[in-house]
Amino acid sequence: MQYDLEGRTSKFSKEVIDFTRQLSVTMYNRNIMEQLLRSVTSVGANYREANAASSKSDFRNKIHICRKEIQETKYWIELLANTDPDKKEQLRQFWKEAQELTLIFNKITSTLNKKLLEIKN
Repeated sequence: MQYDLEGRTSKFSKEVIDFTRQLSVTMYNRNIMEQLLRSVTSVGANYREANAASSKSDFRNKIHICRKEIQETKYWIELLANTDPDKKEQLRQFWKEAQELTLIFNKITSTLNKKLLEIKN
């Protein structure tokens, strides 16, 4: 089974962007939405950079950034659900997608770390 992770991360970013466009901006959610948009779009951008990496080390570094950014995305989704409770169901779906991406990037990271350990030994 082959996964189009570039397409999936791009689609996820676009869905979150479209969703935030529909929200009323308040003093409570403005920063949260900005941070969410930064982190969610960073995941896909860094994954594309990883695929164009100039070295294995560069690839590993970008994948680690993807992992961090998707974790941050989940955090902002959780906070946004607190400031916009009527949007919790849609945000729950975004959180689930972010969790699946977290598991994928965790697996990629653990595989890379295992390979690095094998090379060192």
